[in-house]
Amino acid sequence: MAISRPSNYVWIDGDFVPWEAATVHVTTLGWSTMGAVFEGISAYWNPEQEQLYGLQFSEHYARFLNSMKLMRLQSKFTIGDLVQASIDLLRANELREDTRVRPLAYQADGTWFGTLLESATSIVISTAPFISSLGKGRKLRACVSSWDRIADNQMSPRVKCISNYQNSRMALIEATMRGYDQPIILNQQGKVTEGPASCLFIVRNGVAITPSLTSGILESITRQSILQFCRDVLGIPTQEREIDRTELYIADEVFFCGTGAEVVSVVSVDDYVVGSGEIGPVTATIEAYYHDIVRGREERYDHWRIPIYSRVGEMR
Repeated sequence: MAISRPSNYVWIDGDFVPWEAATVHVTTLGWSTMGAVFEGISAYWNPEQEQLYGLQFSEHYARFLNSMKLMRLQSKFTIGDLVQASIDLLRANELREDTRVRPLAYQADGTWFGTLLESATSIVISTAPFISSLGKGRKLRACVSSWDRIADNQMSPRVKCISNYQNSRMALIEATMRGYDQPIILNQQGKVTEGPASCLFIVRNGVAITPSLTSGILESITRQSILQFCRDVLGIPTQEREIDRTELYIADEVFFCGTGAEVVSVVSVDDYVVGSGEIGPVTATIEAYYHDIVRGREERYDHWRIPIYSRVGEMR
């Protein structure tokens, strides 16, 4: 089956390449031990302003380069270079819809097994449309996974690399086969970490609580943003601490967050109803405020957004 073309161009190591020509030979990659890191970055379309807003590009590319460092991948591009490449790619693809920007760095001339330390590093940035769930009242049923979260001294969850995401994939497969929407993964100490490709908050007595960065989670940009605007603007108290499994069952609210997850409510965990079984007031407030930020309706966080078109409605 042919793969549909979501955009006109892909950015590869500094050049715009037509979608059909952006290929890598199947024998190029050292599949068994290859190092590859990635990011998922969002750009949100505001139809009233006819503007596309890139969300926290610099923060994402800072994490991208940190992941590359930990995987011993070398980059000849700076954060600023990659931010500008993403802006230029979105403009070249003339996008007027919510869009994911997907950077990938990988060892470009690997062998079947080895350190690949001598391999060149290639960076690819692609774009693809997505449908946002913000403001649509989405509610999830979650379960606690039987799979433990990987630990920092095994395959550090701090690194956003392809290999690490097998941990989330196995947990998601299990949850799906059991009839749930998403799993919640515990660390080896039995404490809550996160979901697959998403961080987690619980709300108890009006306090938004999330596992600490050292509990086995990705250093989520969305999580950090929520902590910041809860404290600075919304007046919602926050805590970063260990969370017990049973706290999920007695929490007033639970929600996932992340670039892909956005902000989405969890209304049951292991068939324990969370709160009223509906989207709670704290989650709803956080989701609505986040939605205003990403759409360019909230001026206090202008510095998190990049308007892709220099003039309203400009395409080039």
